[in-house]
Amino acid sequence: MAGQDMDLVLERLLRLKDRREPLVAQIAGWVAAGIIEGRLEPGQDLNSVELSRRFDTSRTPVREALMLLEQEGLVEMKARRRPRVAAPSLADIRDTYQVRRNLLSMLAGLLVQRAGDAELAELRMRVEKMRELADAGDVDAYFWGHVQLQERMTEIVGNGTLKQILDSLALRTLMLRHLSLTRPGRLAYSVDDQERLIQACEERDGELASALIAGATVRALRAVEEQIAQDTGTVRKTARRRRSDA
Repeated sequence: MAGQDMDLVLERLLRLKDRREPLVAQIAGWVAAGIIEGRLEPGQDLNSVELSRRFDTSRTPVREALMLLEQEGLVEMKARRRPRVAAPSLADIRDTYQVRRNLLSMLAGLLVQRAGDAELAELRMRVEKMRELADAGDVDAYFWGHVQLQERMTEIVGNGTLKQILDSLALRTLMLRHLSLTRPGRLAYSVDDQERLIQACEERDGELASALIAGATVRALRAVEEQIAQDTGTVRKTARRRRSDA
C-alpha cells in the first residue's frame, strides 16, 4: 500500500504521465523516492554513470530525469560539478514551514466548512489506518498515508488556488516531512495530532481545527531542526576524530 501511495503522489506532482519517455519517468520517480525517504541524503552526489548502469540506459535519460528534479527543487545541477541532492539551508526550511503552517491552517478551516459527514467519515477511516501503521512503527507507509490524507483534504475543500500553492511546495517539503517522522516518538505524536484534527472537524470547530494543524506543523519543524542539529553534531565529531587520528 505504501508503494502504491508513493507512486500516485510522485506521478501527480512530477507529472510523470506527461513524459513521452517512460524511462525518464522511471528514473525520476526512483531518485525522488530515494531523496524523500532519506536513502539519498542532502548534499550527496548523484552519479550519472551509476544511474545509467542501474537502469541499463545511456546518460541522456538520466540527465533529463535529474533536470526534471532540479526544476522541483530536489536536485542541484551546477557547471563542472556532479548533480547532487539539494540541501536547503535551515533558514529556507523555517521560511517554508512558516508558509506551510499558514496554508494548512486555511485548509483546516475550509475543511470544516465544506466537508460532508460522509467525507469526514472517510478521513476518519484513513486516520484509523494510519494509527495501525504508527503502532507498527512503519515510517514509510505511515508517511505516504499522511501525504494522501492531506491531498484528500485539499480535494474535499475544492479550492484550486490553495491546492496549486500547496502542490508547488509539496516536493520541496516531502523530504523534510519524512525526516521529521524518523525522530523517536514522532509517529505517535503525529497520529494523535491527526485524530484530534478529525475530531475538531467532526465537531465543526474551525478555529480549533486550524490551531491544531498549525501546532502540528510547528512540532514537525522542531523535529526537523533537532534531526539536523544531531546530524551536524555527528559530522563534527567524526571530523574531530579523524583529525586526532591523523
